[in-house]
Amino acid sequence: MYIRVKRHKTTYFMQCDPTDTALDIKQKLQSLVDQPTDSQRLTLLTSNTILEDSKTLAEQRVENDAVVALTLRKPDDNEFEEVYIARLEDFTSFS
Repeated sequence: MYIRVKRHKTTYFMQCDPTDTALDIKQKLQSLVDQPTDSQRLTLLTSNTILEDSKTLAEQRVENDAVVALTLRKPDDNEFEEVYIARLEDFTSFS
């Protein structure tokens, strides 16, 4: 199965299995975003659910071609940034 992990203007297409945990996905993303797994948060956009590291994708109802938002921990405090995903409308203007 594949999932789309989106962050701002970037989309990562990740090949995974329903038995992979959210932590497994974060470990794959670690080298791409240069952030440790504990500084990453994955949110399933269809339900706005934060994925738990220890649970599998199947347990958290993540299906093939799901869209997951990636947010990172802010460096100045212990909070995570807000989910922001650029949309096509953000780049086009009609006069």
